[in-house]
Amino acid sequence: MRAVIQRVTRAQVSVAGEVVGAIGRGYLVLLGVADHDGPAEVERLWNKIFTLRIMADEAGKTNRSIADVGGSVLVVSQFTLFADCRRGRRPSFTQAGSPERARALYELFVDAVRADLGEVACGVFGADMAVELVNDGPFTIVLDTDKL
Repeated sequence: MRAVIQRVTRAQVSVAGEVVGAIGRGYLVLLGVADHDGPAEVERLWNKIFTLRIMADEAGKTNRSIADVGGSVLVVSQFTLFADCRRGRRPSFTQAGSPERARALYELFVDAVRADLGEVACGVFGADMAVELVNDGPFTIVLDTDKL
């Protein structure tokens, strides 16, 4: 699995002009699922994100986790995180998980977030979405379970 985590002051995702998920202070997580991923990768990735200390403390230092500050999470599926651009000009997405497998693991990830934080905002899996955010910092981290 791959995730792009952006620390935000606010973020929202819309489908066909209608806002389907929105948060204030917290993380926007763009989530991609590979063909070889399973529940173990979901657990490993969420545990890493949940315990990352990338939220600012009172002194402005990155010493707090999302739970420490009562932050929110918006999860948006993004298979394009597995784009392979090594050959030609058109990306290949053969490393991305099948839609059925990716949806199941995306939902498992959302359930893991909900279990720890109580609430989670989401995009619509497989939909054409418009994502808006105000990146706080800017602070952006890329995680890949193959490298955790």
